[in-house]
Amino acid sequence: MTTSDDATLRARTEDLAEALRLAGPRLDAATRRRVETAVEGVQQRLALGVDHTVVALAGGTGSGKSSLFNKVSRLSFADVGVKRPTTARVTACAWSAGAEALLDWIGVDRERRITQSGDLDVGVGDLGGLVLLDLPDHDSIEPSHREVVDRVLPMVDLLVWVVAPQKYADDALHSGYLREEVGSESSMVVLLNQVDTVPDGQRENLETDLARLLRDDGLEGVWVQGVSARTGEGIARVYELLEEVCARRSVAAGRAAAELDAAARALLDQTPAEVPWHMDSAVERELVALIDATGLDAVASQVGAAVRNGYGMPEFPPPDRDAIALSRSRWLTRAGAALRPGWQRALAESVSSADTLRTAVAGAMRGISLDTRGPATARSMLRWAWVAAGLAVLLGVAGALGVTALLDLAAPWPLVLLVAAGAAAVGAVALFVARVAVRRSLARRRERAVATAGRAALSQVLADGLGAPTQRLLIEHRRVREIATSVRDLPHGRPLTGSLRLPTADEVDAPSTGARSGGDRASAPA
Repeated sequence: MTTSDDATLRARTEDLAEALRLAGPRLDAATRRRVETAVEGVQQRLALGVDHTVVALAGGTGSGKSSLFNKVSRLSFADVGVKRPTTARVTACAWSAGAEALLDWIGVDRERRITQSGDLDVGVGDLGGLVLLDLPDHDSIEPSHREVVDRVLPMVDLLVWVVAPQKYADDALHSGYLREEVGSESSMVVLLNQVDTVPDGQRENLETDLARLLRDDGLEGVWVQGVSARTGEGIARVYELLEEVCARRSVAAGRAAAELDAAARALLDQTPAEVPWHMDSAVERELVALIDATGLDAVASQVGAAVRNGYGMPEFPPPDRDAIALSRSRWLTRAGAALRPGWQRALAESVSSADTLRTAVAGAMRGISLDTRGPATARSMLRWAWVAAGLAVLLGVAGALGVTALLDLAAPWPLVLLVAAGAAAVGAVALFVARVAVRRSLARRRERAVATAGRAALSQVLADGLGAPTQRLLIEHRRVREIATSVRDLPHGRPLTGSLRLPTADEVDAPSTGARSGGDRASAPA
């Protein structure tokens, strides 16, 4: 693994840990465990360094992987035959004396470890730093065996599935494991063991069929190699593979990157799409319901009527509990429509409850001024109107008496008095009309003011109690999705290439198939 690979993996792991922190309990338990396992596993693997490459032989009962382990290590250390179903322990052979901390982390018992001295590796390339694991049977009747396999697999740099001709199509392998490894093709190999039991004319057909099944599982470009632990056929190619793995180390980066990719995909399944939500439009949609629940429009009209009429004491009734609860429920349905259940539950927990919302609405309504006082000039206008009316009457009476000669007035005073009386009457009427117009104008302004203040107060209640918590959660949802997408889309470490070539990213769409010299046949699915 290069320094840049290491730095990239560390950055991706830190990002994924941040996404996990943001998502918190909103993820379902399985996804949370999956992401936690990936983050912790890669962090711990990086902390242990990349001087060792962990290769695991995994397979089902009867696949012969323990015999293959012994053949590759050139020792008789792994349990085979009738012993094997009785143990759920991992066996390890290390081509390094400094692998103890790594084996402790993997959980290999000390009595199940052996260090390869190298004396037996005459004619074999450099395998320095290799740690070869023999895992329990994944299909054992003992549940503890599968538990060990499931625990160790995320810790492995290169996963070697060992299958037998009779069981390579076993559904327990394909549905339980291989389909979960999509994205890890560059750090996986499948060895078809016991090919010595297959007629020569059928071997290529078996490898082709196995490659087809892998493609059906969604695995493109996985290397398939026929071997025999009993006769040693194909073992030389296995050594070439292990030599290149140890020489390049980039397979460790590829495996770790695949673990992070799988975790990122799991997060994306929990945050499948952007949520089309905007605070202003969401508040506006529910504002009408709260206006109806508080009787805001009716109270505003009552204030206007009180100002016009000069009497009345309007007040807000208690907010309608059912209407507010329905409004909250409608809000959650709209805002959470695109969210997974865990995020929907978190949304419901983060916004105000119906009772809290009702209390806030009542408090907001109490803060609105219901001023029913008339215009400040109304009394003076009324006073002057009556004065003008009284004056009109007096002048009118005097003028009439003068015209009828009941009052001795020289001409033209009777006519002057009648004209003045008319002017005073017009002035009185004008004052009365103006007073009514001023009251009505003020009534309209007060009514609008109550309605405007009420809408603003209710909008604020919606924004504070429902909008702000929703916005915070959706921002975190978006951030988790962005991080997961970023982690998934970043490039892996360089894949293996060499005499025995594992698939590269460019070859996934066009893998090669070919036969090797010396009777060893290796193929990648077409």
